[in-house]
Amino acid sequence: MTSTTRLTVAQALVRFLAAQFTERDGTRQRLIGATWGIFGHGNVAGLGQALIEYADEMPYHQGRNEQSMVHAAVGYARQSNRLSAHAVTTSIGPGATNLVTGAALATINHLPVLLLPGDIFAGRPADPVLQQLEVPYAGDVSVNDCLRPVSKYSTGSPGRKRSSPPP
Repeated sequence: MTSTTRLTVAQALVRFLAAQFTERDGTRQRLIGATWGIFGHGNVAGLGQALIEYADEMPYHQGRNEQSMVHAAVGYARQSNRLSAHAVTTSIGPGATNLVTGAALATINHLPVLLLPGDIFAGRPADPVLQQLEVPYAGDVSVNDCLRPVSKYSTGSPGRKRSSPPP
């Protein structure tokens, strides 16, 4: 009989990232060496909790400014010859928009950085959801969309249909 391990998405993500490695010339190192974060709306209950629970597997660095966390992650990727990266998590709203400059730097220089901005709840129970940073007529648009042009890969689906403004 096999046992089932029940995990939240955040717990599964942290455990998965902690188990990924790269190898070059016989030297093996972790793919994601650590996670930087500032917790707030959209990431504190999920990813924050998982990082605390799996602190032995995934080191956590508390940042004071989102942009500086991305720049530190870029520096780490550069120093590790692109064989290891850091993840960066932020709250939704201004926290996510502060990632843009560092994300652009990483993308232009082909440096790996994993950005994990908080997001809105699917049911949108709060109003306003994004600290006043939302398009009132388009529930499928968030400030995280500003990261799409400065990211090589994004979970935002490029073909998704956007709402148009009311007439």
